[in-house]
Amino acid sequence: MKSTNSVLSGLGTTVFEVMSRLADQHGSVNLGQGFPDDGFPVDVLEAAADATINGPNQYPSMFGIPALRQAVAAHDERFYGIVADWQSEVMVTTGATEALAACMLGLLEPGDEVVLFQPMYDCYVPMIRRGGATAKFVNLEPPDWTFTRESLEAAFSERTKAVVLNNPLNPAGKAFTREELELLAEVVAKYDAYVISDEVYEHLVFDGRAHIPFMTLPGMRERTLKIGSAGKTFSLTGWKIGYITAAPELIKPVSKAHQFLVYTTTPNLQAAVAEGLAKGDDYFETFVSDMETKRDHLTEGLRSIGFDVFDSEGTYFLNIDISSAPDRPGDPRGIRSDDVEFCRFLTETVGVTAIPLSAFYDENPLRTVARFCFAKKDETLDLALTRLRAHYS
Repeated sequence: MKSTNSVLSGLGTTVFEVMSRLADQHGSVNLGQGFPDDGFPVDVLEAAADATINGPNQYPSMFGIPALRQAVAAHDERFYGIVADWQSEVMVTTGATEALAACMLGLLEPGDEVVLFQPMYDCYVPMIRRGGATAKFVNLEPPDWTFTRESLEAAFSERTKAVVLNNPLNPAGKAFTREELELLAEVVAKYDAYVISDEVYEHLVFDGRAHIPFMTLPGMRERTLKIGSAGKTFSLTGWKIGYITAAPELIKPVSKAHQFLVYTTTPNLQAAVAEGLAKGDDYFETFVSDMETKRDHLTEGLRSIGFDVFDSEGTYFLNIDISSAPDRPGDPRGIRSDDVEFCRFLTETVGVTAIPLSAFYDENPLRTVARFCFAKKDETLDLALTRLRAHYS
């Protein structure tokens, strides 16, 4: 038999699937995978039901229904002052992951290089390599998860075609500062690169911080593809409705890739998301404050047990330094220096599941950090903390 694709065939089972199966097997409280289990906006759900019953339920335009493209453009102007033409600068995708794939397939060619920040969402590197490009990494380290000019420029070259920026950064709970983004913009311009800006957590930035879309920085409007996600904004991750805002010259090649990946996206869910994006400020403010409360609850609980918890500035996630785990007699030696073994131990013995942060690295992984998702019901977080306290007391 002839071999299959070497990039995709060589990939293992995703860490989320591995840990979720393990959690199910052991009846563990699963704080690993990042999906909410409450807080769904009922009016958006009802809008989807109405659109399903009343239709249309046939193929919409591959760019998305006009109502949602108009709503995305209005949302970007309302929150960030971005003025975009909905007809030529906005495209709907089947989730943000498909948006990322379409951007990479539409922009990259063999021999190109793409700069990534580690830790990173785990789909980036396989997509880049399947497109024939090479990934170059900038390592971020706790507690600040920041970079220097030197570390940034070391990853760039004349072959750099693009940067993938995830802001807020999923694995680290990092919201990049304006100063960090301006430095990145300076280097992007120097090397004439594009920016694929994964901003799915744009409405989950905490403690009074303001989200800064990369395309709003001077000189970046024509270089940036801004990706958003209804799944993250409305806690409906299974809907898989994403959207891209970009200059026409960037949307065009990306739309060709989108055309042959999925062609189009579910119309009833698009209609509901269009209504959701027009919701009042009270929805977005409550969404953030409710998630901040969950973050604080889990953070305080973990710290009371004895864990060092890194600040979470955005997303659904927070991280702990596993080396700070209380030294309990009888626990296996070495688990406080190996995040994979630590997370397996927590799942099998303590009954709480986290994700080893090393899963979000391609090379030189940090092995002493575990990630927890706090976008869960209060009783779920309470049960996890109760089990952790029982073990470590």
